[in-house]
Amino acid sequence: MRSMRSRRLPVAGALGLILALCACEGVKDQLGMNKQPPDEFRVQARAPLSMPPNFYETPPPQPGVARPQEGTVQQQARQSIFRAGEPRQAAPVAAPGDTRSAGELALLAAAGSDRNQPNIRRLVNSETQDVNESDKRFLDYIVFWREEEPPGVVVDAEEEARRLRENAALGRPATEGQTPTIERKRKALLEGIF
Repeated sequence: MRSMRSRRLPVAGALGLILALCACEGVKDQLGMNKQPPDEFRVQARAPLSMPPNFYETPPPQPGVARPQEGTVQQQARQSIFRAGEPRQAAPVAAPGDTRSAGELALLAAAGSDRNQPNIRRLVNSETQDVNESDKRFLDYIVFWREEEPPGVVVDAEEEARRLRENAALGRPATEGQTPTIERKRKALLEGIF
C-alpha cells in the first residue's frame, strides 16, 4: 500500500508543478507560449531606396538623426490628407446641365477621371482574350489529356525535295505541281495514355 502512494506522489507533484507554471503569465512569456502580434497602428512605411540626383553633394548621414525625407508621422499624415506642399489646382468647372457639385468634380479630378485612355476598351478586350485563351487551353489539356496541335499544314520535306528536283530536271518552274503535305492523324480520346 505504501509503495502505491510513493509512486503517485511524484506524478501528482509533477502535474501540480505543470499546472502552476502554465497559470503564470511570466513563465508563458519566457517560454514563448504567448503570441506577440505587431501593433498595426505603430507600423510605418519606410521611404523607398533610391539614388538621389545630387548624391555626391549630400552630406553623410549622422547616427541617431531622423531621416529628412521621411519626417514625423504627423507630417506624413498632413501630407497625405491635405496634400501639403503640392501646387493647388484650379477648381473644376461643371459643364452646362451637369448636376454634380464642385466637391464631386474635385474628387473625380483628383482620381484622374479627366486623364482617360482613348483605347482602353481595346486594351481590356485584348487582355481578357489572352486570359480566356490560356484558360481554354488549360481546360482542353485537362479534359482531353493532350497538347493543342499547332495550326497550319506540315510540308513533307522528302517529297517536296523530290518534286523540286524533278521540276529542275525537266526545266519547269519550282512553283509547278502540288506541294506534298503530311496529314495529321486524328487521335482517339484515350490514345497515347496507355
